[in-house]
Amino acid sequence: MFRGFYTVGSGMIAQQRKTEMLANNLANANTPGYKAEQAAIRSFPEMLMSRLDTTKIPTKNPVHMKGLSPIGSISTGVYMQETLPSFIQGSLQETELTTDVALIEGALPANDNGTKGAIFFRLEGEGGQDFYTKNGNFTVAPNGYLTNALGFYVLDQVGQRIQLKNDEFQLTENGVILEEGTAVATLGISFADRPETLLKEGNGLFRTADGGNLPNAAESAGVSYMTRQGFLEGSNVDAAETMTDMLTAYRAFEANQKILQAYDRSMEKAVNEVGRIN
Repeated sequence: MFRGFYTVGSGMIAQQRKTEMLANNLANANTPGYKAEQAAIRSFPEMLMSRLDTTKIPTKNPVHMKGLSPIGSISTGVYMQETLPSFIQGSLQETELTTDVALIEGALPANDNGTKGAIFFRLEGEGGQDFYTKNGNFTVAPNGYLTNALGFYVLDQVGQRIQLKNDEFQLTENGVILEEGTAVATLGISFADRPETLLKEGNGLFRTADGGNLPNAAESAGVSYMTRQGFLEGSNVDAAETMTDMLTAYRAFEANQKILQAYDRSMEKAVNEVGRIN
């Protein structure tokens, strides 16, 4: 009986966390470059149940020697193991701003797990740490450096900050920045062959677990891409699908809640009625 409390309780917690994750996805449905989170719900290890059996004749079987007969396995509940972002590319949104840039994926090789790689803009954050993002909503700071909305520096293909005269620049499909027809820098585009291992930092930022740098996408074998000026990559959240998943998670939570109430009524009867002397 008490084991049932733990089983339904873990199910309710897992569905609550999934609902919170889906709500966050829905809140970022219009955030440029946002990657929807996906939940990985796993079952706790099952337990093998046995019963005492005094009628068993001792044999060489150690289970029978102990007077136990196996009944079967029982689940001990579920938990949300982790959340992983989906790196499927979002739709392009035209802004007509010269400082907005969208990354368009071409051929991206898959790793030995069958997962396709992903490409990112390379940024320099506080303390010189490298961050990666799909959000190409950039601006030219008063000091002339190209930055994102948080003030992180946009880096070129050799890891240097990009300094421009103004925001009246042109960008080729290969990521080359032109000022008055002269190439002044090339956007630093990085490639992650295992994007699922990146750590999510919020505000559309990712970083590597060991603090290292991702390789240059232009120098990675089998990687192709294009840059598009005046566009942003939108969120890859499917609002309709997310709403449906939220309703499903809510119904699962509600079902666990009703089972918990049934257990509670059974325990109440066991305590107050069973064994009562009239």
